[in-house]
Amino acid sequence: MTRAWILPMLYLLCGSAVATGSILEGNTGTGVALLLVFLALAGLHSPLIFPRSTGAREARRRSAADGRPVVYWRPGCAYCMRLRIRLGRGVGRMHWVNIWRDPEAAAAVRAVNDGNETVPTVFVAGLPHTNPDPAWVRAQLAPRRG
Repeated sequence: MTRAWILPMLYLLCGSAVATGSILEGNTGTGVALLLVFLALAGLHSPLIFPRSTGAREARRRSAADGRPVVYWRPGCAYCMRLRIRLGRGVGRMHWVNIWRDPEAAAAVRAVNDGNETVPTVFVAGLPHTNPDPAWVRAQLAPRRG
């Protein structure tokens, strides 16, 4: 769990140092602006912007029951953030699994990506899709007409 917070904490520490230096030089406005930028970066790279993760086994069970896709992701991944942001409100209609928290999830991702932990890997109807286009994923969430 601590590995997920390393990058956000580095952003906070570096931002604090840069902002403090700027404020001490008399550039208060610049210091505050820099601190806000670094805070935003820390927030974007933290696990907080993602829905609550479940375990791989539980996500597969839920997906089998409700037909929703399963997304394997990890904090700090730019492609995962892109998918998360572009899905908007649809993000809650998927099961999210943090591969850094669940060794079984990491193994599932490696099994379909030639041994690499390439994320996001999205399973739709049991089939893996590595780093899919967010528009395609959003289309998979659309209600099926019968």
